[in-house]
Amino acid sequence: MLTQVSIFIIAIAFAVLVIFLIKTLKAAQGSLDKVTQTLQDVQKTVDELSYEVKQTVRHASDITADVDHKLKQVGPIMESVKNLGEVLSEVTLAAKQASTALMTRLQKSHDAGDQASRTDNAVRSVAPNAPLTATKRTVQGYNATCEEPAAKSAKKWLDYMDIAANLWQKLRQ
Repeated sequence: MLTQVSIFIIAIAFAVLVIFLIKTLKAAQGSLDKVTQTLQDVQKTVDELSYEVKQTVRHASDITADVDHKLKQVGPIMESVKNLGEVLSEVTLAAKQASTALMTRLQKSHDAGDQASRTDNAVRSVAPNAPLTATKRTVQGYNATCEEPAAKSAKKWLDYMDIAANLWQKLRQ
């Protein structure tokens, strides 16, 4: 009878063990079903996103190609603008040099006119009745013009231009 009781206890223990194993396996099966469902959802989402990512990459590639094409078209224009800037710089430099040279000549001729006027006045004081040559009459007319108020303001303007040209030369160096 002891063996029968022992077998009965073992049978009951085995039955309890099987019941707990069945519950555990059912819980594991439920978890695996949920994981499978989640993986299917993730796969579906990844498929949708991969399509959208491919479309975005194609669109970005098209935009890049368009921008590259437009930059190639703008390149010669920028080169022309650069060349135009260099030409304008050279023209400005040439105009400044010509202006400076003109101002220097005007200053020298004005100084020569002043010197001729002083010489002419000295000659007149020595020989007041001597006839004037054409050159002396021209110098005398120039001196008369320069002594007018408008001519004095023009001389001041020329002096200011000369100062500005000298400043420009010093700044460029």
